[in-house]
Amino acid sequence: MATHSRAPIVERVATPDGVSVAVGEWGNPAGPEILLIHGQAQSTLAFKRQFDSALAREFRIVAYDMRGHGLSDKPQDPKLYQDGKRWADELRAVIAAKRLRKPVAVGWSMGGRVLRAYLMHYGDAALGGINFLATRPIEDLSVVGPGSQAYHDAMAAGDLASRIAANVAFLRACYAKPPTEADFIEAVAYNFLVPLEVRDAIAGWATDSAAVRQALAEITVPTLVTHGRRDVLILPHAAEMTAAAIKGATISFYDDCGHAPFYEDAERYNRELAAFVSQAWGPPGG
Repeated sequence: MATHSRAPIVERVATPDGVSVAVGEWGNPAGPEILLIHGQAQSTLAFKRQFDSALAREFRIVAYDMRGHGLSDKPQDPKLYQDGKRWADELRAVIAAKRLRKPVAVGWSMGGRVLRAYLMHYGDAALGGINFLATRPIEDLSVVGPGSQAYHDAMAAGDLASRIAANVAFLRACYAKPPTEADFIEAVAYNFLVPLEVRDAIAGWATDSAAVRQALAEITVPTLVTHGRRDVLILPHAAEMTAAAIKGATISFYDDCGHAPFYEDAERYNRELAAFVSQAWGPPGG
């Protein structure tokens, strides 16, 4: 795959509760903006098939390691991970520090829950569009797939070998189309940068579904819901549930992809994301 991106610009951003997060920037600094929010136990590197692609010629791409992940701070106090407003404030701090102008926010998996928390507390006035990507902003147990259930059951076992095996199995379950060996080894590496205590704390974060539906009903910006039909972590019904709660939302299903369609079929995803962002931003000066 051809590389078109500049070397990333990386900086630290302080959140209101004192956690410092690492933020990277790629692509065209004057282009329409894409803000990528990764999933649990992932990092900005999960999106390298976006910032290392033709998208970088046209768009300004920003991504950050959430608290507890990647190169960001990893405090172990559970309260820092179980309050939606803290996640919302973290995202808001990134938008402000990077001086983003109406970015299209992409929330993958847990990143979609973070984006949902932001919408619940701050609405969509600062956003140009939303892409809910293989996620379940509405925490309905009916959309939890067998891969997620197996992960949580194994993590509850407590011994180190079981927890290591659970996380490797979880990563494999992210893909219906297996990643390259190099990419999988890299993903294992950044997955294990997340302390077990942080994982346990995040597992205790829950959000009322009625309040979420109310926030989704108030969305006014263009919204795209992307999901793989072979996702065994979050079932495809989650996409239908999300889209039904948002006026005017559209769904794009990937029949042959699992939990990571942006990686498994990067060419199609990047093409659809580029069209969506261009439409959300409109013509220059428009």
